Amino acid sequence: MTSLPDISLLAPARTQTLKMPFVTRRVPRSAMATLVGGDRAPRPGDLVLVRVERLGQHRHLELVSGRRARLFPGDEVVLAYGHRYAPDQFEAEVPADLAPCHMVAAGGIASCMLSRHGRVRAATQVQPLGLIGDRHGRVINLADHALPVPPAVRRRPFTVAVLGTSMNAGKTETVSHLVRGLAAAGLRVGAAKVTGTGSGGDVWSMTDAGARSVLDFTDAGMASTYLADEAQLVAAMQRLLDTLAAQGHEAVVFEVADGLFQRETGMLAASAAFAQTVDAVVFAAGDAMGSAMGIARLRELGLPVRAASGLVTASPLAAREAAAATRLPVLDLDALSSAGVAEVLGRPSEQRLVGAAG
Repeated sequence: MTSLPDISLLAPARTQTLKMPFVTRRVPRSAMATLVGGDRAPRPGDLVLVRVERLGQHRHLELVSGRRARLFPGDEVVLAYGHRYAPDQFEAEVPADLAPCHMVAAGGIASCMLSRHGRVRAATQVQPLGLIGDRHGRVINLADHALPVPPAVRRRPFTVAVLGTSMNAGKTETVSHLVRGLAAAGLRVGAAKVTGTGSGGDVWSMTDAGARSVLDFTDAGMASTYLADEAQLVAAMQRLLDTLAAQGHEAVVFEVADGLFQRETGMLAASAAFAQTVDAVVFAAGDAMGSAMGIARLRELGLPVRAASGLVTASPLAAREAAAATRLPVLDLDALSSAGVAEVLGRPSEQRLVGAAG
């Protein structure tokens, strides 16, 4: 039998001193009024107040402002519960209770580490002090502060998806330079990251590249997208892209995290909604084999793959191999940043009407 939650007031003076991470950027401090304890199981996206117990891999917290705040044992920090899938760092899942757990991402994710890459330290250990609630004692979830459903638009932007073989294949660099290229072609460009683990680095890279507006899945109310179902993934993607469309962008470039073998990436790429949304796909890979196999998979899904890119372009020889294997242009950073990339991607002179064929 579940006991009643233990609710205590969270003093405003205390909330003002708490370190607030990137994933909480849509949650105002003024909303945080109570601490909720008891034996309730946390949900992905629930806010939790933790005390840093022992530093590990993450010794800094990425604040809402973008500053990397140094952590010390004893610090009180706000995190959001979330699952994590990062082959070069941690596998982690939301725990079943408020027992000691880990901070598994600098953007502010609380979770239980299940495995880690051999070259990273153990995760930073934290002690949950209670879930953070509003003045009525209701636990605050990131979904409570998600973007509203945007108004419908008659014309939608030219939409480019960037996928890749894995983490660190060059996807974010590809997106950022595509933003520059499409902007050089005279377009008002928006950008998004629709899956992944909450962190500001990719958002700021796309912003610095010249995107007029940049959104990510945390704006859709998700701390991370690992273990989300297809309906949740599609809803988040559409919320972000529809918002960018309503803002009047003429082109949108968005990144899907990780690689095609990752559960959520593969699920989203194979969905009917994805095929109906994208006008062009650019695939990022580290070598020619990855380029060829990934693009072959996307072609099987019927997606409009227009080019290859990523770390493979660092080697002229590997880039030539990729071009021969895929029969597609292989775009390095200069090519992605040039105004001519709009033509390579097949952008029509007029944006399509929403619901129009072709």
